[in-house]
Amino acid sequence: MKRNTLLTNGFLICAFLAATAIAGATPASVDTPLHGDVVHGKTLYQGCQACHSIDENDLGPRHRGVVGRRAGSVEDYAYSKALKNSGLTWDEATLDRWLTNPSALVPGTKMFFKIDGAQARADIIAYLKELN
Repeated sequence: MKRNTLLTNGFLICAFLAATAIAGATPASVDTPLHGDVVHGKTLYQGCQACHSIDENDLGPRHRGVVGRRAGSVEDYAYSKALKNSGLTWDEATLDRWLTNPSALVPGTKMFFKIDGAQARADIIAYLKELN
């Protein structure tokens, strides 16, 4: 009986340690930057064109020069007060957080569209960087 208890406890300890190691490894893999594919990003950007344009304001502001630009700073576009006052600058990390969930990053923003896939976001951001 003691042997069965020791085996069971040993198994549980090993399972716990394995689960802890996997859980500990997950954040590192999430934080690893993805390499964006500009060509695929250009294709994916076609979905953004329902509201945005590269060179002209539409429902959303123009995107040429967005990477490195202060959020809410295109003078001839009517941004939400929330985005204008956000203090954000559009870099790769901020754009990734924005495209993941704009309303979570800036509550009160007009933009509601989300892009779930991390690789898709990286590809779109790579394309936007090319537009600078």
